[in-house]
Amino acid sequence: MDTQTWIYLAVGGSFLLYFVIAIVSRAGSTEEFYVAGGGVGPVANGMATAADWMSAASFISMAGLIAFLGYNASPYLMGWTGGFVLLALLLAPYLRKFGSFTVPAFIGARYYSNVARTVAVICLIVASITYVIGQMKGVGVAFGRFLEVEFETGVLIGMFVVFFYAVLGGMKGITYTQIAQYIVLIFAFTVPAVFISIQLTGVPLPQIGLGSTMADGSGVFLLEKLDGVITELGFDKFTAPEHSTLNVFMLTLSLMIGTAGLPHVIIRFFTVRKVTDARKSVGWALFFIAILYTTAPAVGAMARLNLMETVQTGPVGEESSSLEYEQRPQWFKTWEGTGLLGFEDKNGDGRIQYYNDKNPEFQATADSYGWEGNEMVNVDRDIMVLANPEIAQLPAWVIALVAAGGVAAALSTAAGLLLAISSAISHDLLKSMLKPDISEKGELMAGRIAMTGSILVAGYLGINPPGFAAEVVALAFGLAASSLFPALLMGVFSKRMNREGAIAGMLAGLLATVTYIFIFKGMFFIPGTNLFPDDASAWFLGIQPESFGALGAAINFTVAFLVSRVTAEPPAEVRALVDDVRIPGALRQA
Repeated sequence: MDTQTWIYLAVGGSFLLYFVIAIVSRAGSTEEFYVAGGGVGPVANGMATAADWMSAASFISMAGLIAFLGYNASPYLMGWTGGFVLLALLLAPYLRKFGSFTVPAFIGARYYSNVARTVAVICLIVASITYVIGQMKGVGVAFGRFLEVEFETGVLIGMFVVFFYAVLGGMKGITYTQIAQYIVLIFAFTVPAVFISIQLTGVPLPQIGLGSTMADGSGVFLLEKLDGVITELGFDKFTAPEHSTLNVFMLTLSLMIGTAGLPHVIIRFFTVRKVTDARKSVGWALFFIAILYTTAPAVGAMARLNLMETVQTGPVGEESSSLEYEQRPQWFKTWEGTGLLGFEDKNGDGRIQYYNDKNPEFQATADSYGWEGNEMVNVDRDIMVLANPEIAQLPAWVIALVAAGGVAAALSTAAGLLLAISSAISHDLLKSMLKPDISEKGELMAGRIAMTGSILVAGYLGINPPGFAAEVVALAFGLAASSLFPALLMGVFSKRMNREGAIAGMLAGLLATVTYIFIFKGMFFIPGTNLFPDDASAWFLGIQPESFGALGAAINFTVAFLVSRVTAEPPAEVRALVDDVRIPGALRQA
């Protein structure tokens, strides 16, 4: 059976499974649509949360980031996992005890204000829409290559699949679909990693293989060889830090508190039966996530090594001009068809010269080889995980498994984000403020209409993506970190925080972060509308836009604190609500 047939079977079989689950678990009430009826067990919820969390950014883009950034991608690993520790300790059990359908509902009640609730809805939509762009981009990348269709067609197919099981099943259908998607994506990520680790190092566990010697008997460690291969071509060492310590710290912190403030993750803890199950769910989610996140560094490093040795084989030096090269490997030609990989033969020798032509120290060496510029004119980082099995020449069924996994990762998170957006519109805006007398049937229909509209917007933004998935997702985390996380944290732990402080803090944090992103990334991330394109020297204190969420959160906290101190304290019943949410009943009575 050829590779394409395997891919059709794997992707088509996974779609069939998702459709069946959606039909069987169709939501019949608003409680089932918003929080799956509140009866999901902690293990199942942990697995669904892991799938909801491990998006296209985790499955597709993170290893691509590691492959090209090396050590400098470590904040993504630390921040995205560390955020779950914050969730377990600071938010999840308390928000579950409060009992709600949405994050804005908690903020509206805690800060006794529909204005606060509306601001929270705006923050939620801005962060979630930014996040969902990366998922739809991932869907287009996966479908474009593996179903051999145009990128735009791939996004449209993904929109249809999400529409079917998310609109029909709501949170109930999404939860059980995400459990299936987790199983698909974790096998798809780890199985190729095991094969490639054995190929390169002889060690079946990729986590150990990353620190092992090469299987060729040279005694050279894998990372040592990778450093040697890429530095000989003018690139920086894979293991060398590039950004300042402050920037790394701020990016890690931004991703951590952004994780703890993401609405589509938080609402998963409203679906469990009791408060203790919320904390257990976080623990299980972290366990399931760790399986992929501890594998990702090995996948990234091994993919980069395979890429360098496959595209430009042979030693770098004067003798390299006498070596015979295949014009382009078959996997390269295949991915060229997607438009995500491009080659231009600048010196007419029929071979690919892939090197850092921005490195002035290496330019003299390149000139001596007759190289006239880097000929890999387009390398989309999002292809690395998906192309890795083909580069390593793994069996066709493994390539098909990766295709199904990549699609599952993108669809699972897209569904969760779209549900968070539609819930905010139908429950927080329509039901709670604009039309309180709407029937449950009408609210359920409004939720499905809002979901449909969200899918259309997400599809448009996916077809016109602003960057590779992980970069856009990192910006979404910064927006959540600077707007929602401080309001949630102060809502649980500060009885003195009032509505004026919370509203001012959320607006200040969100506006500061959005402004900083617009200055360096452009209006709505449109290239050419940014004031300082590619000018890192203009960053404030050397802090990149993806790291600014932590500073935005500090602005939020500061403004909220100052405003709350010059305005009236919250009513007595609100202060009692904080005590009720945070302190167990028996302890409070004592």
